[in-house]
Amino acid sequence: MVFDKMRDKIRGKNKVLVFPEGDDIRIIKAAIRLKKENLCKPLLLGNVSDIEKISKDNGLDITGLDILDHLSDVNFEDNVKKMFELRKGKNSLEECKKMLSGRNYYAIMLVYNGVADAALGGATYSTPDTVRPALQILKTKEGCNLVSSCFALLKEGSPTLIFADSGVNINPSSEELCDIAISSVETARVFGMDPYVAFLSFSTKGSAKGVEVEKMQRAVELMKGRNVDFPYDGELQFDAAYDKSTALKKAPGSPVAGKANVFIFPDLQSGNIGYKIAQRLGGYEALGPILQGVKKPVNDLSRGCNEEEVYKMAILSLSQE
Repeated sequence: MVFDKMRDKIRGKNKVLVFPEGDDIRIIKAAIRLKKENLCKPLLLGNVSDIEKISKDNGLDITGLDILDHLSDVNFEDNVKKMFELRKGKNSLEECKKMLSGRNYYAIMLVYNGVADAALGGATYSTPDTVRPALQILKTKEGCNLVSSCFALLKEGSPTLIFADSGVNINPSSEELCDIAISSVETARVFGMDPYVAFLSFSTKGSAKGVEVEKMQRAVELMKGRNVDFPYDGELQFDAAYDKSTALKKAPGSPVAGKANVFIFPDLQSGNIGYKIAQRLGGYEALGPILQGVKKPVNDLSRGCNEEEVYKMAILSLSQE
């Protein structure tokens, strides 16, 4: 149902989604499906002959798919000069040329130039290799100081959940946790959710002490100055945040406890462990990592992704404003 609404939103708008790993069979299959369903105009980066051979060997018809060998692009040298100007002395012209020789960088430059509306990589690139070009070329959204990530947890018959940060920031400060919360709410709304944000801890409302607890308490205090339009609360243990009966015992009167659907974890370690437990033991589909806070939509894939995950992440990327 969630993706039906997203598909309706983007269908026929001819948005261009660039895939830096255009020679990956999972990407090619998803691109064919996206084009067939009129959801976007996929742009595959890579050697044309290589992509044609991979497609032929696997019995795939790529007729009508746009393929760009970025090293042969007539705009390559102009893009090198543009990146040199963007970097403002942080990289030499030769270094910019070397960076743009990588398809992960060139895909982001195409988004910067407006040739593409969004980029989706990570099928073979690591998360840092996806995030770094986005930060160096596109930078963060106005009013946002941090790029973060989340996973959307999906399960038939259950509400969608957002877990953040689960892929980028190792040990965010209280201030950064506020940025992560605000960005995660934006992502939740792309999924059509009415967000209730819980700042998680091993403590609920002072039941335990420690610097880790104080960090989450301070984040909640700082949120009061952010002028947000969604309910939030903390510090909360996961059971108090998620389960109504536990919430009544541990956090009576909380505007969030018992109905939270956006969970802000204290650090990357707990967020990453948390989503994988939900995925493996809870039977949730974990979609992400979804990048947040970038000026234009750029998303990361898990290197273990399959065609279906590429397809859904593509729809999500094109649905982000």
